[in-house]
Parts: sequence; C-alpha cells; structure tokens
Amino acid sequence: MCLLTEMQYSVAAHYDFKCIFYFFCTTSCIWKGFPGGNNAGHTVVVDAVEYDFHLLPSGIINPKVTAFIGNGVVIHLPGLFEEAEKNLKKGKGLEGWEKRLIISDRAHIVFDFHQAADGIQEQQRQEQAGKNLGTTKKGIGPVYSSKAARSGLRMCDLVSDFDDFSERFKVLANQYKAIYPTLKIDIEGELEKLKGYMEKVKPMVRDGVYFMYEALHGPPKKILVEGANAALLDIDFGTYPFVTSSNCTVGGVCTGLGMPPQNVGEVYGVVKAYTTRVGIGAFPTEQDNEIGELLQQRGKEFGVTTGRKRRCGWLDLVSLRYVYMINGFTALALTKLDILDVFPEIKIGVAYKLDGEIIPHFPASHEVLNKVEVQYETLPGWVTDISNARTFDELPVNAQNYVRFIEMELGVPVKWIGVGKSRESMIQLF
Repeated sequence: MCLLTEMQYSVAAHYDFKCIFYFFCTTSCIWKGFPGGNNAGHTVVVDAVEYDFHLLPSGIINPKVTAFIGNGVVIHLPGLFEEAEKNLKKGKGLEGWEKRLIISDRAHIVFDFHQAADGIQEQQRQEQAGKNLGTTKKGIGPVYSSKAARSGLRMCDLVSDFDDFSERFKVLANQYKAIYPTLKIDIEGELEKLKGYMEKVKPMVRDGVYFMYEALHGPPKKILVEGANAALLDIDFGTYPFVTSSNCTVGGVCTGLGMPPQNVGEVYGVVKAYTTRVGIGAFPTEQDNEIGELLQQRGKEFGVTTGRKRRCGWLDLVSLRYVYMINGFTALALTKLDILDVFPEIKIGVAYKLDGEIIPHFPASHEVLNKVEVQYETLPGWVTDISNARTFDELPVNAQNYVRFIEMELGVPVKWIGVGKSRESMIQLF
C-alpha cells in the first residue's frame, strides 16, 4: 500500500500533488481518505477540466477507482453532495460516483450547528485575544470536540435507527445552544433534511474495518491513501495552535482508516519547490515582499476552500527534515518546480537561529518559532521555461542542482518532479 502525505503548512494541496495520485492509478485500485473534513481543498486537472475536491477522495474521477472515506474523516452531508454536483457539471469524471464511493460507518457527522459554532468561536477569539485561528469555519474543531467528548453522532447512527438518532441529535443540539446562547438551530428542520440525506447516503455506508481488511487481504490491488492537510497542520506535531483538529501525519492513517501499521508500504512526501501557508501562523521563510507576491501569482496560490491568498516563501528544509523524522518518507514528490523559472537566485532555508545561535531542532513553541532567524543557502536559478521537460536530463543544470541539493540535505531521494499543470508535466526519476 502506498501513502502520499503532503508536507509543510498548506491546508490546500497543489495542482500536481493530485496529478501524482492520478498518475499512479491507471488500473483498478482503491483510494482512501483518512483525516479532516471539507476544510481542506484539492484541485485536480484532467483533460483541461479543473475539479475541486474537499470531502470526496480525488481519485474518484478515475472510473476504475473505488473511493473510501475512512472513520477519521468528519462528514458534512450537504457539503458532500454539493461537491459532487458541482464537479459533475464540470466534466464526465464523476459520472456514477455514488456507486464507487464507500463511507465508513464510524465516520462522524458535521452538523450545520457545528459550523455556526465554529464561526462564533472565531469571533470570540478575535474579541477576547485580538486574533483568531483563521479557521475555514467548516465546523471541524467543534465536531472533533464532540467526538472527543463522546457526544458526537456517526454515520452508523444515522442509517440504523433514525428515531434514536433524532433523540441524540436533539440532546447534542441543545447542548450547543446552552454553550452558545446566540446560536439558532431549527432542530426539526435540520432533522427533516438529515432524513433526506440518510436515504441518499445509506447505500454508500459500510463497516469500514471489514472493508479495509478485505481490501488488504483479498485479491491483490493497488491501494493509495490520500491525506487532506499538510503535516505541519497536525494537531500533535504541527504549529500548534494554528493547526487542524486531526492527525494528518502518517500515524493518522492507521487510526483514520482502521488498519494495522505493518500494512503500510511506501510513504511518499509531497512538497512544493517553495513553501506556502494559508491563514495565520508562524512561517519562518515567508517572503512578505515582491518575491512572495511573484510566487503567489505564478503559482496561483489561492485556497480552494476559502479563496484566500496563500502566503509564500522560500523552501524550508528545517521544517521538511522535522516532517521527515515523523513520517519516514521513502521518497519525495517535488511539485511546482516550474514556478521558480523566473528567479536568477533561489534561496533555501537550511537552519534556524535563536539569539544568534543555531538551534538543532524544529521548535514546539509557536512563540519561539515566530522569533527564529533563518539561515539560507543561495543557489543560482535557471531563468528558463522547464515546463516541457519530461526527463531529469532535460532540466537545466541549475534546476538539477536544486533538486540534488534538497536530496543531499534531507537524505531522501526525489522520485517525481512536477513542472506544470497537466498530468503529463511530470518527471519520474526512478
């Protein structure tokens, strides 16, 4: 089984991040999503059509794929069906999607009041502390809070006994109304809508543990696991508190899908040739200047979910080394190398300094991370269009040296290089 994990800060993936997935899966395979909800967004370009994904595993655009949403995902049912409908209008990639999607019966449900509470919490943070977390207000934090408090509702509750589900929904809704007096919930109206979604989603819901076991022990097939958020947004290992509410490092795969660790095979880290971050939080190599603006414009760095501009900066090898320590990547997929085509010089962050001294680790404290000074290596750029390169040897020498420098510093080989937007714009090194 192959895992692809996005590295660094961005909640949204890059265009060739998803092309790599689709590139792999040209024969029958199973595609799995394990953390988060519809807070993160991914863009996939197939036959010049751009598809945007949030909850649906992006491999579902391949008709040979069985897509599985694992128990670690939190599902907003209106968002799921709206996403499918929107992508259906764009092209033929999603035809018959409902027959190729399986949803774990243990996945928790995001309700509209979770999303409303998320907005209220952000407003309270702004009023009380003068700053918020910059969440997408999709209810992700509140629903994971309900899960941890053991008051949440799961897909199995929705599709088994709707009367019992309704009673538990009322209890949970009233708890939220007590916590947030300004929160308005049309309980009966919400239940009526949920009953409609229950009929639509019921054929897709299966016991995820048994499905996973059968997939792993049945006839051989390709299995790919897709993460939604970047590693530095992990609730435990990310730039806390400016993180998401789930485990988006490799360890979250086992708990988010219900599978044993010995079944994990290859682990590929996906990283842009520069660094981006959406929203608030420490970003040591950020370029809040013309360089950052140029990266943002050339890379079309806008969040798929919120449309916010992504903050941009030079590649940060300190954070990448830290992420590698946690995830143990077999190899890297280096995306968007072509975005650097116009720079005569390219900097790479290789160390952090605090009070003039190099620190040997990635700080756990967000306050410390905000204070570090970055030590850079400067490499010559190539200042030529590389988008038509299809082999490593076709890249300019300076572009090759940039890739080799990353490999040498991290001790991890680069297996793929993205040099453009299409599926064909991919260089495979081995």
